[in-house]
Amino acid sequence: MDNPDFHSGFIAIVGRPNVGKSTFLNRVIGQKIAIMSDKPQTTRNKIQGVYTTKEAQIVFIDTPGIHKPQNKLGDFMMESALSALKEVDAVLFMVNAIEHRGAGDNFIIDQLKNVDKPIYLLINKIDEISPDDIMPIIEQYKNALEFKDVYPISALQGNNVPELIDTLIKELPNGPQYYPADEVTDHPERFVISELIREKVLELTRQEIPHSTAVVIESIKTEDSLLRIRATIIVERDGQKGIVIGKGGSMLKKIGTLARKDIENMMGNKVFLELWVKVEPHWRDKANLLNSYGYRKDNY
Repeated sequence: MDNPDFHSGFIAIVGRPNVGKSTFLNRVIGQKIAIMSDKPQTTRNKIQGVYTTKEAQIVFIDTPGIHKPQNKLGDFMMESALSALKEVDAVLFMVNAIEHRGAGDNFIIDQLKNVDKPIYLLINKIDEISPDDIMPIIEQYKNALEFKDVYPISALQGNNVPELIDTLIKELPNGPQYYPADEVTDHPERFVISELIREKVLELTRQEIPHSTAVVIESIKTEDSLLRIRATIIVERDGQKGIVIGKGGSMLKKIGTLARKDIENMMGNKVFLELWVKVEPHWRDKANLLNSYGYRKDNY
């Protein structure tokens, strides 16, 4: 029997690249489902994270950072982010406490003016500023848009996150439980595994490899209690391939070791991870390759 007092709904998280949306989502869900990096535009698809208690279920949609597109991949990310605003019960607009309101924030605010849903302003990274600086930041935004409420938070340390979640649950309508209680994301295993591998490429190669990397899962097979995964890391140039592989394969081995540990933690299985690297020039501007790598229009 449905619980008449159960609250549920969909909430989008929007903001400029690198404000901490994925960190926030992982904090709320309690495990890594969205990859984190200090590089902008880490998230490329809408990630749905499911938070469930006995009283409520919130389906969070973590969007790619809204920015001016530079290629077809950028176009996809932009459409993906904006489309999330059409299908939710509320919006969390996240800004960075250590950066002044800029053109990117103003662009998002203009988009949010067309949204007829409650909008909450989240001022993230308050652990990096003085408490005295919070009110001036709020002043920068409060006259630009009508917010339901304002929450200064630290997605990394958790400051004020539980209080925010309590408020969201109270404000959501009564509704059904959309996903099983033990489900934390609606994305298939292949997608999450590929994102975990891509995260390690971003982490370990730093500035040497820009966001010209994709990861394709070629196969996943179970043998007894061992999960055998074969994946290909796509880059755009031969020089990038050399960096990802490293001297004597050292970098590829590091990527594989760290990614395997995260995959094992997520799957609860021992994992054998086989990685390959392939050069595909200008893949970010080729519609057929974007489609085959999972950046499809039916994803938004």
